[in-house]
Amino acid sequence: MTTLDEIFADDRRNPPSERSLPWEEARDDITVVVEPKPPWAEDLRAFRIDAREYCSYADWSRCGARARFYAHIDTCGDDLLLKAHALIVREIAEGQWS
Repeated sequence: MTTLDEIFADDRRNPPSERSLPWEEARDDITVVVEPKPPWAEDLRAFRIDAREYCSYADWSRCGARARFYAHIDTCGDDLLLKAHALIVREIAEGQWS
């Protein structure tokens, strides 16, 4: 049986543009969670783990803590990780992963 950790580790082996699950990155004492790119988006978004703020992944990659973060009304990086974990746990329980 596949575990939650194995699923996330396997997804991280893909290049960022091909990942389907969020992942953490840290630079300059700031941790963000990168949201996978939906087909309609120009770029990935990086959400601060502990604040409802985001920036473009390109800006985060280039500038780190100097990236321009924008307020987001209802999402922080921790929320993204919790939702992704809950989704995968439910899929594992339903037998969709083996």
